[in-house]
Amino acid sequence: MKALIAIGTILMSVSFVCCSCTTKPNNDPEPPAEPDYNVNAWVSTASRSQTFNKTGVDFSAGTNMSPNTIRLRPATTYQTMDGFGAAITGSTCYNLMKMSASDRADFLKEVFDTATGLGYSYVRISIGASDFSLSEYTCWDVQGADNFGLTSEETNYVIPIMQEILAINPKLKVIGSPWTCPRWMKVQNKGGSTPYNSWTSGHLNTAHYQDYATYFVKWIRAFQAKCVPIYSVTIQNEPLNGGNSASLLMEWDEMRDFVKVLGPKLQEAGLSTKVYVFDHNFNYDNRSDQEDYPIKIYNDATAASFVTGSAYHDYGGDPSECTDIHTQRPDKEIIFTEASIGEWNHGRDFENTFTGSVERGLQYVQNWCKAVMVWNLMLDINGAPYRPGGCDECYGVVDISTDYKTITRNNQYYQIGHLSKVVKPNAVRIGASGYQPNGLVYQAFKNTDGTYALVLLNKSNAEITFTVEDDNHYFSYAVPAKAAASLKW
Repeated sequence: MKALIAIGTILMSVSFVCCSCTTKPNNDPEPPAEPDYNVNAWVSTASRSQTFNKTGVDFSAGTNMSPNTIRLRPATTYQTMDGFGAAITGSTCYNLMKMSASDRADFLKEVFDTATGLGYSYVRISIGASDFSLSEYTCWDVQGADNFGLTSEETNYVIPIMQEILAINPKLKVIGSPWTCPRWMKVQNKGGSTPYNSWTSGHLNTAHYQDYATYFVKWIRAFQAKCVPIYSVTIQNEPLNGGNSASLLMEWDEMRDFVKVLGPKLQEAGLSTKVYVFDHNFNYDNRSDQEDYPIKIYNDATAASFVTGSAYHDYGGDPSECTDIHTQRPDKEIIFTEASIGEWNHGRDFENTFTGSVERGLQYVQNWCKAVMVWNLMLDINGAPYRPGGCDECYGVVDISTDYKTITRNNQYYQIGHLSKVVKPNAVRIGASGYQPNGLVYQAFKNTDGTYALVLLNKSNAEITFTVEDDNHYFSYAVPAKAAASLKW
C-alpha cells in the first residue's frame, strides 16, 4: 500500500522557500587536465572503438581555399535551445537507488555534470504513475481536498534522485507529464457522466476540470517544497492512446477546454510553469480528426494565451510534422519529449542502429524542437521495472545489470550526449551550408558565451574530411566512418 504524505501548510503559499534548497558548493577535486585545442572535439563510433574520445585541431592560417567547406552563417538563426535529456521515471530511480552510492554518484556526474560530463540539462518526470512506475497511483486517489499527498514512489525514489541530480546541475529544467488523472475524476465517454473507475483509458469529467487544475497546482508546489522546481508541464501524455497501463483519452477539444481552466489556476497560484499541449506522435495516431491537434487549440485565442507550445513523440510519423506546425504558428514553441528504443527497433544492435539514432536526434533539432528528451534514463537488462500493460520490450538510455554494477550505454546515450556535450541551454541554432557529401549530416549552434558548436554525423563507410569556416576562423577536420563528432570552439 502506498503511503500518502500530508503536505499540510507547505502548500499554503507559492512563495514558500525550502531552506535546504541552497546549492552546496562542489568540493570535488578538479579532474586531470585534458589536452586543449582551438577546436575541441568528442568522437564516438558505431564500432565503439571511440566513445566520446576527446581530440581536437587548431585554427588554420592563411586563406581558406578548400572547395569542401562548411560555412557557418550566424546571422541566420532558428530556435533557441532549452536543453537535452531523458526521463527520470520511477523505474529509473528504482534502479539508480539499487546502485552503491558511489557508483550512482559517478554515473549521475557522467550524465549531468556540465563541466566534466555530458551536461544533460532537461529531464521529464511523471505526474503520478507512468507505465514505468512501481505501482499505479496518482497523488490524489481519494476524493476530498485534504487527501492530496506525495506517495512513497516520490519520497523514496524520484525526489531523492532528483535532488542528487540538481546538486550536480542546479540549472536543470524539469517537465512533468501525467499519464492519467485520478480515477474519481474519470468518466467512461467524452462529455458523459458515467464514472469510469479504471487506470486505463476513460475521459476527464468536465465537472472535475477545476479539481484537476488544482491537482496540477498542488503537485507543482509539492515538488517545489522538496527543492525540485518544475519548469514546465504537458497536460496529458499521449492523449490519443487509451491503451497504456495508466492512460487518459483527451481529444483536442477536451484539451482546449481544460487548458482554459488550468491556465488561470496556475496564474492565480503565482506559478510561471510553462504549459505544452499534445505530447504525442507526429502522425496523430493516424486519426484524421486529430490532425494538427495543437493548431486546433491555438485557434482559440483564449486557450492559446495560456499555452507555450506543443510536445511530440516519435512512435509514428516524421519529425517534419514539427516544421509544418512551426510554419503555421511560429510564435509557439515545439519540444520533443519521448522516444524509446526496444526490441521492435533492434535497440541493442548498437553497430547497426548508432548512426540512425544520432541522425534522428539531429532531425528533431532541424525541425524546430528546442528541447529533445528521450524515455527511461536507466532500466535493467530485462527492461524492468515496468507496469503490466505498459511497454515490456523497452530498453533504457543505459541498461544496468541485475547486480546493479555494470552499465551498458545504448545508442540514445550518444544521440543525446553528442548534442548536450557542446550545445548549452539558450544556444541558438544557426545556419550552416556548403559541403555536404553523401552520408554527412550536421547542425550548427552559437552558445551564449560566444562559442560555436557543430554536431556532425558521418553515416558512410569511409572517413570524410572537410573544412569548417566561421566569420573569423577556419580549420580542417576528418570524421571517421560511421561516427558522430561534437565540435566546440
